[in-house]
Amino acid sequence: MKTLSIVVPVYYNEQSLPLLFDELRSVEQELLQRDIAMELIFVDDGSGDCSLLELLKIKQQRPSTKVIKLTRNFGAIHASKTGFRHVTGDCFMILAADLQDPPDLILTVADRWLGGSKYVVCARENREDSLGTRLYASIYYRLLRLFIIKDYPEGGYDLALMDQAILPYLQNSSKNINTPLFGYWLGFKPDIVTYRRRKRLHGKSRWTFSKKLKFFIDSMLGFSIVPLRMISLIGLIVSLLSFIYGSIVVINAIFGISDVRGFPTLVALISFLLGLIIIMLGVIGEYIWRIFDEVNKRPEAVIDEIY
Repeated sequence: MKTLSIVVPVYYNEQSLPLLFDELRSVEQELLQRDIAMELIFVDDGSGDCSLLELLKIKQQRPSTKVIKLTRNFGAIHASKTGFRHVTGDCFMILAADLQDPPDLILTVADRWLGGSKYVVCARENREDSLGTRLYASIYYRLLRLFIIKDYPEGGYDLALMDQAILPYLQNSSKNINTPLFGYWLGFKPDIVTYRRRKRLHGKSRWTFSKKLKFFIDSMLGFSIVPLRMISLIGLIVSLLSFIYGSIVVINAIFGISDVRGFPTLVALISFLLGLIIIMLGVIGEYIWRIFDEVNKRPEAVIDEIY
């Protein structure tokens, strides 16, 4: 019998966990009819509510379930990668605990995997989220398609079933990595299933704007050299324009065509160029920070208990 491992990052999901488990038990029965066992791995990412208590109740009802408690909140990506280190199945996937991604999609992707697909992606065709979330997602995925992967799903994806052959690459990936983007970047041919993302009915999303912004920066700087090349291009253009402007000023001064006072122009140019330099140093600093974060051997996440 083959095994499907499901990693579920948990962060303030006490209300949705019992409902999620009920749906997963139904899915498990369907999987068994396909001769597939289900390995269930929950990772509590430092939740401050009663999520851990709900997970332990699930553990009591289904003893084979793995519950991993982290010492604090390290983020969904790091929680997922912690779960990857405990995967033993023939294929694996990440499932959100908020029920916005329908668990019954597991059956669809499992069938595709049994049919020979190593990488089955559930791409969002539409989403029932707030206007701000939809606007951010639209801009984010447009930029990903423009600068990184041109055929990346327009609505993005979180839910994907991956063959065990992909697991070592994800386990050994960088700390500051966008896991879905990295999985797509690996080059395995995606078998795409489309679905409509549900509206969140239980609990409040902790996916704040600052986390979204960090995720966007990690995605762009982790997979694209475009920011550095833009810096070089801007520097070249500014240098060329400055040379042309300086030549005009000198020629005018020599021939007395205009009275060169210079001070306002000088202040404006210096302010503009210093602003560009600071922005450029900031972008370079982001790259350097990621290098430092990789070489200092700091753990991605710290496990408190495994139940």
